[in-house]
Amino acid sequence: MAINDFFMNNITIIRRAVQASFALFTLYAGYQFFLFYQWSMGQGEYVAKPPAVEGFLPISALLSLKRIFLTGEFDPIHPAGLVILMAALTIGLLARKGFCGWICPVGFASHLAQWSGARLKILLNIPAWSASILSSLKYLLLGFFLYVIVWNMDVAAITSFLQTPYNLAADAKMLQFFLAPNSLTLAILIFLVTISFVLPNSWCRFLCPYGALLGLLAYFSPLQVNRDPDSCIGCQKCDRQCPGGIKVSQKQTVRSPECIGCIECVAVCPKKDCLTLQGAAGTKVAAWLLPVLTVLIFLGFWATALFSDHWQSKVSPETFRQIYQIAERISHPTY
Repeated sequence: MAINDFFMNNITIIRRAVQASFALFTLYAGYQFFLFYQWSMGQGEYVAKPPAVEGFLPISALLSLKRIFLTGEFDPIHPAGLVILMAALTIGLLARKGFCGWICPVGFASHLAQWSGARLKILLNIPAWSASILSSLKYLLLGFFLYVIVWNMDVAAITSFLQTPYNLAADAKMLQFFLAPNSLTLAILIFLVTISFVLPNSWCRFLCPYGALLGLLAYFSPLQVNRDPDSCIGCQKCDRQCPGGIKVSQKQTVRSPECIGCIECVAVCPKKDCLTLQGAAGTKVAAWLLPVLTVLIFLGFWATALFSDHWQSKVSPETFRQIYQIAERISHPTY
């Protein structure tokens, strides 16, 4: 059996396995960071701080990204966060939102919630116009962050922020946020989790500004799903399979920023070559290319950063320890 046929026949299993692998690694890194935090608070043995947790510091990473473009200086405090962001953006440009569809652990959790909601028969299918309105929320959030970071802060302000105790303690404050949430925070978290079981992929489709940014970049990706109208039988299986709620059966080329590059619409199509993955100049390419390219780009950024000494923070564990001990008293700097 050809590689592409095997991939297409097992795409859901393969995608879940890839997503689960990254999710398990994220949980492991989170546990390692918890142990490091415990050590910093004098409550356990020393465990090295895992750089991967910096992937959950998107604001710091965006600031670092602007500074590296303007000055060429790589962030020495949370470098892994910058590497992960650059990898995700590169994937967006070359392989659509493959980061969302194959790597992101939050996306994986959202898909599991959708699957559970379908099993419990509580999923709601909202009209396309409602989905469009809700989708605008993540673009509003993205616009706010881009205005504050890209437009409103110059290099001096960015450098000043990155060197503040607040940025140094950002990962610890994130952990404290989940370890001891206040009533409002807990209510919001419960709402977001609950709604994920009712509205398919609600976080990814309607609220994630990170996904909004990747979706805008994905519009220019050379890879896209193409539909042959002449061979389409109108079964709409592709529409029902799409996690992004895209009406694939009504498009000839899927360039929607909601496309996460999962390729499951192609796999579920009963007509051979009706839905295909196409590259530059309309050339047909094997569907497995998108996820393979996604994972290789991500691992390539990680390996390059690791061997070029741009993965591990230059801040000493003892400095982090001192900052973490006062993290609860550190407030966000104002400019």
